[in-house]
Amino acid sequence: MSEPNEVYIAVGRRKTASARVRLIPGTGKVTVNKRAFEDYFPTEAMRGFAVQPLVITGKQADFDVIANITGGGNIGQAGALRHGITRALMLFNAELRPTLKAAGMVTRDSREKERKKPGRPGARKRFQFSKR
Repeated sequence: MSEPNEVYIAVGRRKTASARVRLIPGTGKVTVNKRAFEDYFPTEAMRGFAVQPLVITGKQADFDVIANITGGGNIGQAGALRHGITRALMLFNAELRPTLKAAGMVTRDSREKERKKPGRPGARKRFQFSKR
């Protein structure tokens, strides 16, 4: 299906994080911002969440992932990487889309932090009401 020199490039986003992902046929090595995957995402939960599309489609050992991630925090960056890998897999093989769609990985998670409003301590919280 794929030629040895084919590279699949996609962009994934989550909150304020953005991940540029390159999927290269290989052995399953993941590199994030020129660092080892285990060093960049310290917890097993974040690592599992980020590579979930590869695990569900059974392509974990077939591709090397090279990602550049900017913005956001740890969880947002893991979500952006997951979205980018999903998009790159769909470029590789469009028949994987129904599997990924059923798992809820194709749609970008659009939830963003709500802005703080004037005269309030947070986005929705109010100062304590005092009648007298």
